[in-house]
Amino acid sequence: MSTAPSSQHVASWYAATANSRLERPALQGESRCDVCVVGAGFTGISAALHLAEKGLKVIVLEASRVGYGASGRNGGQIVNSYSRDMDTIETKYGEQTARALGDMAFEGNRIIRERIAQYDIQCDLRDSNLFAACNAKQLEGLKDHKALWERYGNRDLELLVGDEVKREVNSARYIGALVDHSGGHLHPLNLVLGQAAAFESLGGVIYEQTPLTKLEHGSPVTLKTTGGMVKAERVVMAGNAYLNGVLSELESRSMPCGTQIITTEPLGESRAKALLPNNIAVEDCNYLLDYYRLTNDNRLIYGGGVNYGGEDPSDIETVIRPKLEKTFPQLKGVKVDYAWSGTFLMTLNRLPQFGVLNDNVYYAQGYSGHGVTCTHLAGRLISEVMTGRDDRFDAFAGLPHLPFPGGRLLRVPLSAIGAWYYETRDKLGI
Repeated sequence: MSTAPSSQHVASWYAATANSRLERPALQGESRCDVCVVGAGFTGISAALHLAEKGLKVIVLEASRVGYGASGRNGGQIVNSYSRDMDTIETKYGEQTARALGDMAFEGNRIIRERIAQYDIQCDLRDSNLFAACNAKQLEGLKDHKALWERYGNRDLELLVGDEVKREVNSARYIGALVDHSGGHLHPLNLVLGQAAAFESLGGVIYEQTPLTKLEHGSPVTLKTTGGMVKAERVVMAGNAYLNGVLSELESRSMPCGTQIITTEPLGESRAKALLPNNIAVEDCNYLLDYYRLTNDNRLIYGGGVNYGGEDPSDIETVIRPKLEKTFPQLKGVKVDYAWSGTFLMTLNRLPQFGVLNDNVYYAQGYSGHGVTCTHLAGRLISEVMTGRDDRFDAFAGLPHLPFPGGRLLRVPLSAIGAWYYETRDKLGI
């Protein structure tokens, strides 16, 4: 799949049920601001809103529509921590770094809930998510996971074993599960649209259909677009997988990846409740994991798999339907009303990339499929580092990020080989 954006949202259930279809104008002529944010997804809008709340003049440039990328088409699950958890961070980067990141591991979740309450954002927020174990090794891993998160302050965890899982998920696939009652799920496109409206209510400006064509470092920074330019004292690069060569110095250290989602026809309340009795969001513990949840109109959203390099499969339903029917045989033959792909940005160590170029161009990207909560944390940390507090931003910025082996030519096949290896281990339960 090309990461070049189109002029409209992908044809997803989210787009079909968006609270707003407001189309904002493209930038024309020259503008000036304190901070220019490139990208109107979770990272960009979170940063813009935090900065506007602090009284800065902020302009957001979006190549397509607000929430066009992963922010508006993901699984909608509020999952705590990072794509690599605290035990890995402890082992690789030391106790001090682990403690600094661990102190923030559950903050993105809290920020989301604060935003929803503060600005009355209607995005179908529901509590709790669940990690499901498909084999004994994964169940042991969940026991360790529970102890780890409790050590870092999460006391809202519950381990389910054997038939206890059926309380939450009516599937024979799982032998155990870990429920995080502090997690949850929501309509991600409506969340980002609600925050964009809040930003605009504070005087912020968003230009859509305004791709960045050139960034010229300096003081101020000059950002050139197809219809005009912005001069800004500072810049936030928040395009993630959609920067299209604008930050070429970072490209070797990340890789666009695609994931696919389908949404069923409405199942009706009783049929939906028979699948997920307490309306919990679920992801399994496989390396190439499946994830799913119910919508507010009793559909099942089901996603899974990764395409390295971001290429779309020719038939998304053909890829995802077997996964859905393996999990819920009772849905065999169910009608699928929506099917779409999304592109996220993966890093080699699966930890997000934060940093600053030339002292005034900040970036946050590479959440590696774990971005709903961490993007909101990123927005807060960017606002902090721009207004005098740098310790929390620097905890992330100090993480080393190496290029993918083999460079741009070989990163996709080598990653696919690695994924095949871990997928085989999952199937064998080793």
